Amino acid sequence: MEGKGARWVRWLVLVMALMAGTAQARTMGGVLMPDAIHLQGRELLLDHMELKRKLFFAVYVWGLYLEQTPGSTREAIDFQGPKQLQLHFRRSLNRDQMIEAFRGFLSHSAAMRSPEMRRYSEQLVQSLRGVQKGDALLITYLPDKGLLISGEASQGAMIPGKDFADALFAAWLSENPIYESN
Repeated sequence: MEGKGARWVRWLVLVMALMAGTAQARTMGGVLMPDAIHLQGRELLLDHMELKRKLFFAVYVWGLYLEQTPGSTREAIDFQGPKQLQLHFRRSLNRDQMIEAFRGFLSHSAAMRSPEMRRYSEQLVQSLRGVQKGDALLITYLPDKGLLISGEASQGAMIPGKDFADALFAAWLSENPIYESN
């Protein structure tokens, strides 16, 4: 039989391990997002978090992760390092609703109107799935690779290069202004 001292030491080690692995986080609309994530060996910080509603319904909470806080929208778009846009859904949406919403969003952006950007937009849209409450869509720019679409809300897609990633982040930050626009 193990003594009280040995049990206490094991319990203390467990508590310390749990505390060491606990990152700071923010909560909004019932969604918990960590203050920092690690991507390609770099730490990205949660720069902005917002709840999106349609009429009276909370649809999703989105967060933008960047290595550093930019001084402007242009800086956020042009940054050469990794960045990630996370959408955490607060309600279920079928695939047709997801596709319609993204097509509408992408069609409002002048940067998305060239044949190449429309082709890439369609690749992103075709990767989408219906979502259940709690599902996520991750849109991640990976330097030298391109834009990775992942999470439960997508079948997965990789769109090469930085041009489409820049256009998508420009469209997002235009529709959701959080920085000075220069």
